[in-house]
Amino acid sequence: MRLAAAALLTLCLASRHVQAFAPSPCQQRHLISSPARAASPYARPASIAAQPLEQACRRGECSRLWNSKLNMPRDETPDPDRYKVAVRNSLISIAAAAAFGAGISVVQGSEAAVGYFAGYVVEQSLSVDNLFVFLLLFEYFNVPISYQQRVLRWGIVGAVILRGVFIALGEAALESFQPVLLGFAAILMVSAYKLFTEEEGGEADLTDNQVVQFSSKILKATDQYDGDKFFTMVDGVRRATPLLLVLVCVELSDLVFAVDSIPAVFGCTRDPFLVYTSNIFAIVNLRSLYTVLSNAVGDLEYLRPAVAGVLAFVGAKLAAEYFGYEVDTLLSLGVISTLLGGGVALSLLKGDEEGEEGKQEA
Repeated sequence: MRLAAAALLTLCLASRHVQAFAPSPCQQRHLISSPARAASPYARPASIAAQPLEQACRRGECSRLWNSKLNMPRDETPDPDRYKVAVRNSLISIAAAAAFGAGISVVQGSEAAVGYFAGYVVEQSLSVDNLFVFLLLFEYFNVPISYQQRVLRWGIVGAVILRGVFIALGEAALESFQPVLLGFAAILMVSAYKLFTEEEGGEADLTDNQVVQFSSKILKATDQYDGDKFFTMVDGVRRATPLLLVLVCVELSDLVFAVDSIPAVFGCTRDPFLVYTSNIFAIVNLRSLYTVLSNAVGDLEYLRPAVAGVLAFVGAKLAAEYFGYEVDTLLSLGVISTLLGGGVALSLLKGDEEGEEGKQEA
């Protein structure tokens, strides 16, 4: 039951899109040609035929792109089996996270388990934004779908390492300097404010993006893919391919998002082991469902304010703890689950209403 919000976020999306690969009426009305694809200097393999249609957005400096639509290249006809496998893997991941939480309850007690589940739900909701960034990067670098899963798999390995380092540093800072709590609270409040106030729209051109520029300058990758290889030989010299460049951009983007997601989880539990494990389980689950969410998440109009509400609540909780006011962990989990579940439910209801209006107009 404690995974209700996470299950609602993933399974509702999956059930809406496993058998329906065409864009919704809402998506059809707002699709635009992709400036990211037009600006990309990276060539797709000639054997891969690009077909349109996908969406992307992201938080932080580019949260204005939350509802902007992109044409995402596809290198194959949508395969129902691929969606079924993604949903199955996500269900396995959720079951594993739930089983781990049950083990925490037995070993460390119910309060620790509630903190773990609260952190899992928060990280799950915030990790959705990472998928938006991945979509944008895959579009800009013209990455064929058959290569994307390889990037995501290696991305999980990088996230396991980088998140561990980040969490260890955060715990050390909290132990040595208690006012760091106020810094974490400020980060979350600013992120929430940006989500509430950023204007929608904007172009998705990554040419001037600092992460892309930095990675390109360091790696000096070729401008051609060599299958799904990260390195290739050019005139007897080993050089990075654009696929490695994409992987580095994915890892750096994940690191940027960790700046507010990790403080948010620390707001649910101060145990670094629970912070780390909830992070990893959430990341693995969301990336296993990438195939489905990349189609579905653009319909969730109210997910953005729901996530902003979660960030604001956790930020306020951290500030309250600094001044000596303890907020019950179970209450926190209830508030977080209600905000996220309400955002998803309202979005799905509005999507159904727009679908009915589209049918009537037709």
